[in-house]
This record gives sequence, C-alpha cells and structure tokens, in this order.
Amino acid sequence: MDASMWIAKTGLDAQQTRMAVISNNLANVNTTGFKRDRATFEDMLYQNVRQPGAQVSANAQAPTGLMLGTGVRLVATEKTHVQGSLVQTKGALDVAIQGDGFFQITQADNSIAYTRDGAFKKSAAGQLVTATGQPLSPPIVIPQNAASITISQDGIVSVELATGGAQQIGQLTIARFNNPAGLQAIGQNLLRETPASGAPQIGNPGAVGAGTLAQGAVEASNVNVVEEMVNMIETQRAYEINSKAISAVDGMLKFLNNNL
Repeated sequence: MDASMWIAKTGLDAQQTRMAVISNNLANVNTTGFKRDRATFEDMLYQNVRQPGAQVSANAQAPTGLMLGTGVRLVATEKTHVQGSLVQTKGALDVAIQGDGFFQITQADNSIAYTRDGAFKKSAAGQLVTATGQPLSPPIVIPQNAASITISQDGIVSVELATGGAQQIGQLTIARFNNPAGLQAIGQNLLRETPASGAPQIGNPGAVGAGTLAQGAVEASNVNVVEEMVNMIETQRAYEINSKAISAVDGMLKFLNNNL
C-alpha cells in the first residue's frame, strides 16, 4: 500500500473516533452531572530521511531535515471537569456540588465510586441512594417519622420530626482529586479512582478547596450543544478530506499504471 494511503487511513480512523466521542457527548446532554469528553491525538513516528544539521558538504550543514510523517493516532480521551449549570428542582433529596469535589458511592463489592450526580432517592430502609440503588457513603438514613429534611451548604443533614423537634442525622463529605481527569468512567454516572487520579482527599463541603452543597438543585451536563455541533461539522470535513486524499492517491496510481 502506498504510504500516503496509509497516512490518510490513520486520519480516517482518528476522525471516526472523534465522532464517536462527540456523539457520546451529545447523547448525554441531559445526563445529570455528566462531564464532556475530548479526544486527544498525536502524530505518529517519522521516517527520518535526513537529520537537520546533517553535513551536506565539507563546509555546509543542512538547515532543515527531511522527515516524513506516518499519520495520527488517538492518545487519550479526557473528561473536562468544568462546572455545569445548576438546575433548580426543589427536591429535598436533590443536591448539587458548587465547586470541586465528588459524592462517594458504595458499590456492590464495597468499593467506592465517585459521582457529581446528586439526584438521590430514599430506599425502603430510608437510606439515601442513587437512582440505581447504590448507597451514599458515609451512609445517611432518614428516620421514618421525618417530616422534612435539610442539607446545609457544609453538608450537615438534619430532619424535622413529625412529632416535633429537629434532629441531626449525618454529615455529607465530598472527595477531591489532584487530577480528576485521571478518573475512570465506569457508567451509571460513576467514576473510579486510578493511579493517574491520585488518592481521594476526603473532607467536608466548604473546606479549603472543596465545593459547597446546594439543596433542591442538580448539576446539569456541561455539554455545549452548539460547540459539539461545530466540532461535528469540523470532524465530518476532516474525514471527507482524508477520504479524498485516498481517492487522489488511487487516481495517481491508476494513471501511473496506465501510462507506463
């Protein structure tokens, strides 16, 4: 296969991957707490035909080299952890994080996952859980005789009892990471700690560097539909031009075959 065809083919693969990332962003435009992904690419190895500065004569050096690229490849997909807008729901169990941090969720294997989705529900036992039934960590259990629930900006959970009087039932904590882009997305609005993200720093909301909580609101996806549509058009055009490059090389080879 001609080298230029192979290079254009890597371009097709790269743009098709970017389109998949954009499609996933658009599909999750209404997903609570979703953070948009960005595909990152890098150029591949070069064929170093002549080194820059190579001796071309006894008294002269080449001011530039001759290096032929071999295409492009996907190197990473990175989540952009920019704050999404807050959507007011007035739900007592809906909590949004304003600033840095993640809620901690206990999974079936007792490991901890992390999320920005604060649309919590109440289980049959009164425990705060996610929409898929996974409990919040540390656990918060709402008494059966609770008439109302209040969650403060610094995470203190208290209830007004039907029999009268208030009672503090728990403290919400949030986890922060030195490199949140290094978290691994595992679906269900959850992220998992990795060596790249670093260990979680657990603290109360509103502590140094940590975000605060807003009850009665959830964080919307940070996907910008207009921006993603522009990226989609750009990706489509780049895909088309790489396809045309393959067609052009094919035409050149046909001409060479027919005229020699």
